[in-house]
Formats: sequence, C-alpha cells, structure tokens
Amino acid sequence: MRTRPVYVLVWLAVFVLTLLWSAIEPKDYATWALEVAPAVIGLAVLAATWRSFPLTPLLYWLILAHCVVLMVGGHYTYAEVPLFDTLKPLLGFQRNNYDKLGHFMQGFVPAVIAREILIRKAVVANAAWRNVFILSVCLAFSALYELLEWAVAVIAGASSEAFLGTQGYVWDTQSDMAMAGLGAVLALLTLWAWHDRQLAALTRHPHHPGSGEAPGTSQS
Repeated sequence: MRTRPVYVLVWLAVFVLTLLWSAIEPKDYATWALEVAPAVIGLAVLAATWRSFPLTPLLYWLILAHCVVLMVGGHYTYAEVPLFDTLKPLLGFQRNNYDKLGHFMQGFVPAVIAREILIRKAVVANAAWRNVFILSVCLAFSALYELLEWAVAVIAGASSEAFLGTQGYVWDTQSDMAMAGLGAVLALLTLWAWHDRQLAALTRHPHHPGSGEAPGTSQS
C-alpha cells in the first residue's frame, strides 16, 4: 500500500489556514496564544513521530478537529464564539457553551489517543480494564487542565477571565470535567470498531504512515 501524501497536504492546509485565520485580529492576543498553544505543540509532536510512530488516519483527523476547535476558541475567546451566541436563544442557553464543546473534545479525542497507544504498546490486554484506564486518563487530563487554568488565573489576575471563560457559572470547572468524561465515554462506545479496523490495517503496513484510506473509507 503506497503513501498518499494528498491526505497529509489536506491536513496541513486545514491546520495552517485555520491557524492563520485565528491569528488575524483575535479578541485578545494573550488569550489566543494560550488557547492555540496546545494545537501548535500537538503539530510538533505529530511531526516528530510521523515516521517512528505513525497514527491511524482516524486519529489524525480527530486531532485536527480538536485543533480547529482550539483555534476558533482562541480567535473569539470561548465565551464569544458567534455561532454559539446564535444558539443561545434557540436552545434556551443562558451562556455561550462553546467551551463545553471544547471540553467534550478534550475527552473524545484523548480517549482515542490513549486507546491507540495502549493497544499498540500492549499495555492493557483486557478490553474492559483498558476502557477503565482510558476513562481515568481522560478525567485526569481534564483535571490537570483545570489546575493549569487555575494557575493561569492566579498569575494573570483579572486578565485571565477570557481564558477561563467561566461566564459567571459557579459549576464551570465541574461541568468541564463532566463534558470531558462524556466525550471519552462516547468515543469508546462509538469508534471502537472503526478504530480497530484502522489499527489492523496499520499493523499490516507499519512503515507507511500516510498510507491507507481516509477516515470512513477503510475496508479492512
């Protein structure tokens, strides 16, 4: 199965164009830098592991989707994304809930990352215990992120409000972690078969990180 660089080019084009758009007159440059930093770090990690530990196409595209969510949030701030302001009266929301989408993705995508690493490295053989471990990792990661937000808030003081995006909601931290947990559970329930097929294809062709079908087209 030969390498298909077109998928790499499409992935990079979406990432770079979204990043450039998000950097053009964002709401606040300090907040933008904090929000998009994980996406840029993620790109660096993917580039460094492209040959040594290629991921499944499904996971690459999920990571891209998560990066786009981060960059959109960085441009507008999570409390002021226009689409979610429009949804407020339609869905009866009292606040802009784009941050909840971000935290949902914070569980949904890392769950597949953890699953892929655990399966390929044969860390946990039993599927049930593996899922428990994955959920625990995602909840721990979410809690760590909340602690980092707290540290930023303490250091930055009042200027951290746009980064935190609490919008006066007293249960914001707890609901953020709950959304991450929900995302992880849904990822494990809905993507396992698709992911297993792509893992099997990757195992058969381990030296072709760009090979295989785009997400949704795997026949293995």
